[in-house]
Amino acid sequence: MKFLRFLSLLVLLLTSCMPPAKSGLILPTPIPLTPTPKPTQGRPAYPPGKLVDYTVQTGDTLETLALRFNTSVAEIREANPVIPAEVTTLPPGMPMQIPIYYLPLWGSAFQVLPDSLFINGPAQVDFDTAAFIAAHNGWLKDYTAYAFGGSRSAAEIIDYVATNYSVSPRLLLALLDYQSGALSFAIQPLGNRDYPLGYRHYAYRGLYLQLGWAANRLNQYYYAWRTGKLLSFTYLDERLERFDPWQNGATVALTMFFADQYPADTVQRAVGPQGLAKTYQDLFGDPWANPQPHLPGSLEQPALRLPFLPGKTWVLTGGPHTGWGSGDPRAALDFAPPLTSSGCVPSSEWATAVADGVIVRTDTGLAVLDLDGDGDERTGWTVLYLHLASEGKVRVGDVVRAGDPMGLPSCEGGSSTGTHVHLARKYNGEWMPASVGVPFDMEGWEPVDGDQPYEGFLRRGGQIVTASLTSNPKSHIRSGE
Repeated sequence: MKFLRFLSLLVLLLTSCMPPAKSGLILPTPIPLTPTPKPTQGRPAYPPGKLVDYTVQTGDTLETLALRFNTSVAEIREANPVIPAEVTTLPPGMPMQIPIYYLPLWGSAFQVLPDSLFINGPAQVDFDTAAFIAAHNGWLKDYTAYAFGGSRSAAEIIDYVATNYSVSPRLLLALLDYQSGALSFAIQPLGNRDYPLGYRHYAYRGLYLQLGWAANRLNQYYYAWRTGKLLSFTYLDERLERFDPWQNGATVALTMFFADQYPADTVQRAVGPQGLAKTYQDLFGDPWANPQPHLPGSLEQPALRLPFLPGKTWVLTGGPHTGWGSGDPRAALDFAPPLTSSGCVPSSEWATAVADGVIVRTDTGLAVLDLDGDGDERTGWTVLYLHLASEGKVRVGDVVRAGDPMGLPSCEGGSSTGTHVHLARKYNGEWMPASVGVPFDMEGWEPVDGDQPYEGFLRRGGQIVTASLTSNPKSHIRSGE
């Protein structure tokens, strides 16, 4: 066994010094010592409209199932009359029959990880990243680097990224170990020191930036599958593959993470039984032993107010766009107070609490409002506020009532071209898209996506408020009416 371990490390070091397969990329490591069978399609060419068995997975909606199975919501409802007329998320574990319209080139049905272990949700509450790293002799154990304003340990960096992007710290650790032996090898491979997750680009050099890049990419693909935007992809050799309709978001996200960088056989190995799934199981045990769905059926959002005082008129400056980072999920909305000039100018208009709750986290420009009051943003409903001015902002532990001041809108925190406040929701650690599934309803106003992020509008009955960076009457919205 020692010889095989030495041989694996030798192969790892040699391959890490090879030239990249494509500009800006490096080959993944470690390489399994035993051959990995390629996933097979395993699905017959169903006749049109054939009813197939399906078990609801966490977060499924009728709209996304219709897209994945190339059918319609009406046909799914006809085949499953027990589904209530008004339904948001479907109950996990519920058996269904879905009329399928076959498309060729479906990929593997193998699932790497349950969705509940992809996000930084209830399953991660008792996980201690620092203790877990300390119990292993890999290079992460003694790693330190400058990140987010100071010298940070690997555990601090991982937890910071996991919290902001709401991606499981266990998953981030498994990816680091699969790609560069972070928990298994005491010596960090030379070729992976600056790029431990494989993306060789100067703007993403070092553990912190690599993890931020990876978490952002994973979220884009996870939520694109969730909302039905992502149904197929092409490998680097331009070969098309459609995702198996029975697939889950975590596996789709991981497939795309590898497919962006590596050839098809490497991708298939990475998301096959002997790839990342085995690394995860070796580190944390069988992820499928007792999966706990984190999104219930018929999920409802609690009543929320607009984030400013009743009787005040603000501007909808951003329709549905990313909650954190870039791309999907389009979980956030932006509001700005009335201003006499554009840009980052001070405002005396308070952004207010959309509901009762407790402040569980703050950072530059940021405050997280926990609506269930348990003090943990990985459980229950939370609302993230961004671009709050430091002066007068709420503090961790503050208990607020709906309508209480949260802070003054500003340009602090993240990237901003003008004074405003950014709001996004999570439930059990999952970002909730603003207009899909469980709409971001504030005083009856519900968002509608635009063609591009930040576009779109709010609708309440026959009223429409259109997102605009300029203050015009069509973008004005008044609270308390």
